[in-house]
Amino acid sequence: MINTSTTIITFLMVFLIQNTQNRDNGAIHAKLDELIRAMGNADNEYIGIEHLTDEELKETSRRSRRTPKSCTRSASAGRAAGGRSPP
Repeated sequence: MINTSTTIITFLMVFLIQNTQNRDNGAIHAKLDELIRAMGNADNEYIGIEHLTDEELKETSRRSRRTPKSCTRSASAGRAAGGRSPP
């Protein structure tokens, strides 16, 4: 009887923890989506990215790895022109 009770309590606790984590992840995704929408020059492609297939995620990852090079160059040019560097 004690083993059965322990198993049931453990199962319920795991379910509760997973439910809480899923809710937290949903809230974080909603906040990040709103930040992307609020940025004028942001790429809206990343809104809802968690719903993509594995292949679509790989392709998005490949494209984003190429992007920082151009961002780094423009940030360096801004600093060279007297602009502030990002924090």
